[in-house]
Amino acid sequence: MKQFLASCGWAGAQALPLAGDASARRYTRLTQKGESAILMEDPEGDVALFARLARHLTRLGLSAPKILADDATRGLLLLEDLGDGLIARLALDGETEKRLYLCATDALIALHGHSPAPGLPKATPDFLANMTDLAFDWYTSAPKAKLAVIAAFVPIFEAHALPADVMVLRDYHAENILHLPSRTGAAQAGLLDFQDALEGHRAYDLISLIEDARRDVAPDTSKACISHYLGATGQPEEPFRASLAVLGAQRNLRILGVFARLAATRGKPHYIDLIPRVWNHLQTDLRHPALAPVRDLILDTLPEPTDTHLERLKTPCPTP
Repeated sequence: MKQFLASCGWAGAQALPLAGDASARRYTRLTQKGESAILMEDPEGDVALFARLARHLTRLGLSAPKILADDATRGLLLLEDLGDGLIARLALDGETEKRLYLCATDALIALHGHSPAPGLPKATPDFLANMTDLAFDWYTSAPKAKLAVIAAFVPIFEAHALPADVMVLRDYHAENILHLPSRTGAAQAGLLDFQDALEGHRAYDLISLIEDARRDVAPDTSKACISHYLGATGQPEEPFRASLAVLGAQRNLRILGVFARLAATRGKPHYIDLIPRVWNHLQTDLRHPALAPVRDLILDTLPEPTDTHLERLKTPCPTP
């Protein structure tokens, strides 16, 4: 790291560690001579891919961090510092929330007006169905039900998750979106987490935005985002709403498993406290008629997030 920072002129910078995310990535703000930059360390990931996707997004006029320097072999990136204005950490009244979420929706509208970055994995029906497995491995243990749910989901995704023809950022929510008031239009939404991007359905990131596992989004804000997206893109409303519900259910099943796994294997029990909100999102999604073939199987298998069940999920945590 010292060699990397020296090579790009930041060897003597002051360093302030920043809060991380659910991954093994680490972030440090560097300051020197009145300037700042972000050092990202991702020894388990593919920083060359992150850099390639960041450059793709900035070419489209969107606000991904500019890549100042990179060392892919050591998992190091020096990034433009987009500031601390995460939407999730701002004090938002109802109108401010709606305005910022509509801006985040504008970023998706702009992104979906272009071809996906080349070489992205494709979110096929089989791929999406298999991604529900973690709920039945970690939130509960139900191997037979897991296979049945995966099989039942495939035709649902064939009907409601195609075409897979836009770039899906995949983890698009308020903890990963910055408010950049000095910029204009869709560029006011700063994009932070896109290294796991897919080529998928256009409803994926919008439902990720409005069904946030970490904060409650006002119903009026969610409705406004959907209406704005439909009006700007001309998507037929009923099929698009079905896709939102189907992909929302898929995401929330996966999140249940991911949060349970983070507690069990990485000593992060605070993620268990978010599960009731995820569960409520899942219930909302499952009410849509498109999910009727899989609804009872899911609800008969997955236990409700009672205090007892949540405590059990926290119990196996290793010491951080």
